[in-house]
Amino acid sequence: MGAMTKVLGACLALLLLASCDNSTTNFPLSSRPVTTTEDPVAGNIAVVRLSAANVSTFGSPADLSGGRTTLPSNGYWNYRVGTGDLLDIVVWDHPELTMPAGANRTPAESGLRVQSDGTFFYPYVGQVRARGRTPDEIRADLAEKLKEFIPSPQVSVRVVGYNSQTVSVTGEVGQPARIPLTSSALTLLDAVNEAGGLTEKADARRVIVRRGGRSYSVDMQAFLNQGISSNNPVLHNGDVIAVPRAKAAEAYLLGQLVKPGPIDLTKDDVTLTEAVTSVGGLKTEAADARGIFVFRDTPAGVTVYQLDTSSAAAYVVGTRFYLHPQDVVYVTTAPVAKWNRLISNLLPTLNTARAADALAN
Repeated sequence: MGAMTKVLGACLALLLLASCDNSTTNFPLSSRPVTTTEDPVAGNIAVVRLSAANVSTFGSPADLSGGRTTLPSNGYWNYRVGTGDLLDIVVWDHPELTMPAGANRTPAESGLRVQSDGTFFYPYVGQVRARGRTPDEIRADLAEKLKEFIPSPQVSVRVVGYNSQTVSVTGEVGQPARIPLTSSALTLLDAVNEAGGLTEKADARRVIVRRGGRSYSVDMQAFLNQGISSNNPVLHNGDVIAVPRAKAAEAYLLGQLVKPGPIDLTKDDVTLTEAVTSVGGLKTEAADARGIFVFRDTPAGVTVYQLDTSSAAAYVVGTRFYLHPQDVVYVTTAPVAKWNRLISNLLPTLNTARAADALAN
């Protein structure tokens, strides 16, 4: 009898422990769409039971766009000559001025370099100011000065060596580089592409452009996805572009799933159904299909979304509910699994008690 008393005592103890098991499905199935409870740690918790009627209200994907950048941008670009640039100057019908060093040299080889004082020397005219001017402004000035020696001179000026102005691209790109500015406007996307493009680890939503002692955040992904033109600004001399490494944006899947673990939300929007499927789905014998919960921290407090998948049609609702970074998906334990766990803990005690009774008899 003493052994049987011990068995009954063990049963009662296990039953009491089981009644305190937090993983048990003792959650309320209220017909109201939203309820509020109080948690000593998280504070107010709003509980939302998802349905086809309300999922469009609660299930939109997180807005990951960074909006329009504050970096000043002017789409119009007109290159201004700087120190070190090479100029090719042609005076029509006057080859002695066009190619004074010989006709076999290329424009780049025979070009006139802008000196450190911002000028270059030209026959008959002397020193011509170039720095800070456009090629058209230099052409007009040179033609005016040549009138004294050549009637109605026809002059063309072009840059054949862009050496004075650059931008730098660093960080998560294929080949970090200094890229020269030319007569064609260089946009942020152009510069990144010339530097080998973004790496797989790059965060295109938080590109940093440093200009004039200030740093500006540019959401280049918003330009690529939504065509926000201000997020593909024209670059200026001295700009430094830093492409950061993307920080992992993850949701966490816990509880009675085949393979619990994190899921990556960095590049693609993921629905609740996709997330559960990607980890193998619910454990058939252990999970309670009514108890798929999504815990989400919001400025107003923690919101818990409940998806009851005891009907297979509920998974369609799950395809319209998008996870946000830092969401926690938890699948509760089925009551039958709780009972099986109780029995598995109880059987060794029963066997020991039977053995003790056999010895006593």
